[in-house]
Amino acid sequence: MGISERTYQRWLRSTSGQDERRGPTSAPEHALTAQERANVVEFFNGPAYRNLSPEQAVAKAADAGHYLASERTVRRILAAEKLNTYRERAKPATQPKPRELVATAPGRVLSWDITYLANARMRGGHFYLYLFIDVWSRKIVGADVYAEQSAELAGDVLQRVCREQAIAADTAALHADNGSPMKGATMLATMQALGIAKSFSRPGVSDDNPYIESLFRTLKYAPAYPSKGFESLDQARAWVARFVTWYNGDHLHSSIAYVTPDQRHSGRDIPVLEARRQLYAAARAAHPRRWSGQARDWKRPAVVTLNPDRVVETRHRVLQPAA
Repeated sequence: MGISERTYQRWLRSTSGQDERRGPTSAPEHALTAQERANVVEFFNGPAYRNLSPEQAVAKAADAGHYLASERTVRRILAAEKLNTYRERAKPATQPKPRELVATAPGRVLSWDITYLANARMRGGHFYLYLFIDVWSRKIVGADVYAEQSAELAGDVLQRVCREQAIAADTAALHADNGSPMKGATMLATMQALGIAKSFSRPGVSDDNPYIESLFRTLKYAPAYPSKGFESLDQARAWVARFVTWYNGDHLHSSIAYVTPDQRHSGRDIPVLEARRQLYAAARAAHPRRWSGQARDWKRPAVVTLNPDRVVETRHRVLQPAA
């Protein structure tokens, strides 16, 4: 809103209901006159300057022996006259934020991407890990290593994921980045045939696919990850298989109340979390003076959102974004 918290508090205490900020009471003595502002608009809209930025126009005018105002002043005047705007062809392309995807159960929202695995025998060479996860449980539901990137291979992995996870048509969405394997004709046709809704990140925005990016970091910073790369495709596949087994079955994930993805995916986390709650309640009852507040509730996250719509939080209430 462009106001400080203190200003808002003063307004709440005010009885007039008006903006009581003083602000400037007079124009600066050195401000341009109305005629000088008009001269700036006319001069910089001339044929020699109208296709230049204000900074370029001011420099070119100086070379011709003219000084009307500084770059900042020229830019402010042109902005006030709505003349400092992009031409349509020069306007940078903008991409809307991906729509919000909400997962309330396994198999509803999937995310995937491809990451490089270094080839130790070929300088600058790589193997490619195709990785699919279930956003709700963080379980790795598909992981394959290949020597190349292609939409055909991605489509094959997706078909196997849907078959193994029993994902029915028109029940799930798949989010991905903007790479050619993600938007290749074969991959898009496979998604359409399987009834999978597609969702894509904005170009160059890794935050739109945060869960898979976080998983890649966990994978590549694992102590057993070979820092010099993999000797062969078979070695890479064997290492990834061991990582998936550990990650799904042993890794206590912080975002799902420190249970394993396998436990959450299958519902076995419910009795685990209930047992923890009972244990903490008993510990607090045994030594209440050692607890300054309530015992940890070990709450199970019921909803996981990918690319949530922006919500502005205030001290007293939550303001939903305007439509």
